[in-house]
Amino acid sequence: MASEDEINILVLVLDVNPVWWGQQAQREPKFTLSTCLDALMVLANAHLVMSRTNKLAIIANLYHESHFLYPSKQWKSGDEISGSTDGKYELLSATNDLFAEEIKKIMDRKVSGNQTDSLLAVSLSRALCYIHRVSKEVQAGQDMKSRILVIKAAEDSTLQYMNFMNMIFAAQKKNILIDACVLDTDSGLLQQACDITGGLYLRIPQKIALAQYLLWVFLPDADQRSQLLLPPPVHVDYRAACFCHRNLIEIGYVCSVCLSIFCNFSPICTTCETAFKMPLPQVAKTKKKKFKTAN
Repeated sequence: MASEDEINILVLVLDVNPVWWGQQAQREPKFTLSTCLDALMVLANAHLVMSRTNKLAIIANLYHESHFLYPSKQWKSGDEISGSTDGKYELLSATNDLFAEEIKKIMDRKVSGNQTDSLLAVSLSRALCYIHRVSKEVQAGQDMKSRILVIKAAEDSTLQYMNFMNMIFAAQKKNILIDACVLDTDSGLLQQACDITGGLYLRIPQKIALAQYLLWVFLPDADQRSQLLLPPPVHVDYRAACFCHRNLIEIGYVCSVCLSIFCNFSPICTTCETAFKMPLPQVAKTKKKKFKTAN
């Protein structure tokens, strides 16, 4: 069990792409964005009540921006929270109200385009910045554990491959776990993120039971997971995306200067504009014929 002075930070990154959720509502009317938000708030409330030192942050992930749902600019400090009239824990009441208000503002905006991918790398960078800011406020002698849980709905975007990998290695360096709860198709990028940082990757078999999976798999921290029977690890797809066509490849060409990956050979790297010296084909040396002189 964690000590009372230990700070446990959980950052939830929720994919709220309106195009994907609109298509999802047509496929499965029982599982909508509202259902997902309810399950997410159950996890958030459970994390806050487990310890008074637990901290929470929620980030909305869209195809064109990343938005902090909690804490936001309207958030008040703990000593300024007004009492709850329905008997609920004041922090939970304020969190739920602020979360609902911020998500309503996002959904009321006009949606342009039909993109079904999201800026996941941007949301991860904001999550790492939040964790770093909280770590600066930790008092001497306090331990801090942090992890990021990504609720993935939309498709992967190979355009974010380099930025995404930078976020993964930055999280690994800071001992920050990245967990992934995938609602639709498998994500190769998140599989790599979970495997590198030591997090858990799970594709939900039944979306309607999202709340049960969140509480069972993703509520316990890294120390508690060793005592639980969790789903087995999945096979990780470590294929890289080429920089020229953004396709996942198994064999390619790597620039020796900037480590850019290409599926086809090019004498000049399109990323750093390095020109490679190609060895010329060897020309077979002809043997000189010896002429015999007549005596």
